[in-house]
Formats: sequence, C-alpha cells, structure tokens
Amino acid sequence: MTDPTSPPAPAVVSVDQTLRDTATRLAVAGIGDPRVDAELLVAHVLDTSRGAVQAAAIRGDRMPPAAAAALAPLVDRRCAREPLQHLTGTAPFRSLELAVGPGVFVPRPETEMVAQLAIDALRAVASDAPIAVDLGTGSGAIALAMATEVPHSRVFAAENSVDAFVWTRQNVDRISAGNVTLAFIDLADAFGELDGTVSVVASNPPYVPDDAIPRDPEVRLFDPPAALYGGPDGLDAVRQLSRVGLRLGHPGATIVIEHGEWQGAAIREILTNDGWRSAATHPDLTRRDRATTAIRP
Repeated sequence: MTDPTSPPAPAVVSVDQTLRDTATRLAVAGIGDPRVDAELLVAHVLDTSRGAVQAAAIRGDRMPPAAAAALAPLVDRRCAREPLQHLTGTAPFRSLELAVGPGVFVPRPETEMVAQLAIDALRAVASDAPIAVDLGTGSGAIALAMATEVPHSRVFAAENSVDAFVWTRQNVDRISAGNVTLAFIDLADAFGELDGTVSVVASNPPYVPDDAIPRDPEVRLFDPPAALYGGPDGLDAVRQLSRVGLRLGHPGATIVIEHGEWQGAAIREILTNDGWRSAATHPDLTRRDRATTAIRP
C-alpha cells in the first residue's frame, strides 16, 4: 500500500521528450539552434557525446532522474542567455576541447579560419623550428592550434588579463603542448627576446568600437569587455599589433589579425602605412571578411 505522506515518484520521461521540451524552451528564449543546444546540454549531464544522445532518443531510452534534475538549472541559465560553453565548461576549437568559463573570451567557429591562415603560414616557413606568437591569446585557442598542428614549431602566447590567464594556463597544461611558452605580459612588451626572429604573428584582438553594442546577449552580457572593445573605431589594438609585429617579425614574416566584417580596408591601410606589404583580407565560411594578413618587409 502506498504511503500517502511520501512524496510522489518523479515522472519517467524519455530522452527524446526531454530533448523536445528543452528545445522548445530554448527556442522561446531566442536561442538560434535550440535542438543543438538541447542535445549538448543533455549530453553534458549524461556525461556522453551528442551522437550518443541522438541514438538514445531514437531508441526511446529513459532520462535518469538525477540527470534530469541536473539539467533543469542549466536550461534555466541557458534561457537567460548564459553561453552554452560556460554551462558545459568546454568549447570545441578545431581538433581541441578548450576549458572556458567566466572571464575568458569563448572561441568562435569563425576564428578556426583565422587559425588556419596562421597554421598555413607557419607550415610554409623553411625552418625546422619556426617561431610563432599569439598576442592576447585568451583561452589559448590560436596558440594551441598552431602548436598541435605544426608540432615542430615553437609557439609563444601572451595574455594580460588575470581572469583569462587562469583559463589559458589550464588549457596549456591539459593539452600538454610542450612547444608552447605562455607569458603573463602586455601586448606592447611581449617577448622582446624574440625580436626579429618570429615567422608568424597572430592575434584575435578586441575590435568592437567602444560605442557599439553587440547584438547577442551571450557576447554583450558574458564576454569580458577587455576582449571586446578596441577604442572609438575598434582598431586601437590593431595599431599596436602592427607595430609589435614589425618588432617581432623577421623579413618575410606573416601577420594574421582577426577583425569585424567591415574593418578590412581600414586594417589594410594601417598595415600598409606602417610598412607591411601585400596586405590582404580573407572571408570566413559565411563569406564575411574575417581576417587580414600582411608580410613584413
């Protein structure tokens, strides 16, 4: 006989129903890909992959009550537009899984193309140990991509935010890239011992104009302002990068700078006026201008 004073047993819900209910809530909150986020959140609480969650939904598997309880507050936070990566604690970047969270800029898919430009330039260097520098490395995404995909290179990464540096250090340690040197240092002062020896200078600097308001709440509310805003026209850090790149690079070195889709012409002008050659702007996979490269004379 059931004890009338005992709490009711939790309802048994399938993984498929959980996904549908979660995606519906996320869609109402304005999430762009609600089903994808639902699958990734469920995968996180089940400690499995997104593909395994999709298979469990097809099989009609039940959602474990403990996992359902863990999911509920995460869905609430995602509906408040907290970045998915803050909830799962990781962000994919090329072949890497990076630890991320409050205080560090979450790497975006479009930056993978920027990293590719840097990797291609680094691979083309006629040296058995080419040197690359990532200035303002944040989570370490570009630096670690270069280090792991060009393993004979030496990569130096600079970061000057205490909050971000904690995440950078964690990622460098957990990926165990022995060819990465990490320094807590301002961009302008970075790696004087490398002056004139660097083959690739890469950066995803802050490039949002100070009075611009990012459209996405995930960016506006949760990304660190120091990683977003770059002065009245958004190009203060770019001007500094150009000068530092000339100091660090040897003749023929490449600089790779990520930027907003309308900033290519202005950045080409900055680089050309400083003496860089062959400045060129490159589109990402959505055909938006995303990065500008140039060659040191």
